[in-house]
Amino acid sequence: QVRLVESGGGLVQAGGSLRLSCVASEMIFSISAMGWYRQAPGKQRELVATILSSGNTNYADSVKGRFTISRDNAKNTVSLQMNSLKPEDTAVYYCNRGRRTNTGTYSPTDVWGQGTQVTVSS
Repeated sequence: QVRLVESGGGLVQAGGSLRLSCVASEMIFSISAMGWYRQAPGKQRELVATILSSGNTNYADSVKGRFTISRDNAKNTVSLQMNSLKPEDTAVYYCNRGRRTNTGTYSPTDVWGQGTQVTVSS
């Protein structure tokens, strides 16, 4: 059974940085598209960033220039470096295993991690 385990969340002041990691198991990580999503209280889950097996990345407009998604296939890990954090980045962050569509975009699947809390204080 595929398993995704996130880590790295915490409490940080506005302007600070955090690095989230997601370790995958029981899957062929190197050919998998991976993504980070987040869900704030009372809001729907939203896409943050995705990375295809080719290394192509995509970001939500709200995090462009501040967040960087990367992958280490040797360690079955996808990471999210978050800089210049804002209070509105406060949410539970989830790792997702996705798939590449025929048009080369990311499509999420129902494979999710348990989430890690990120809280940014003002």
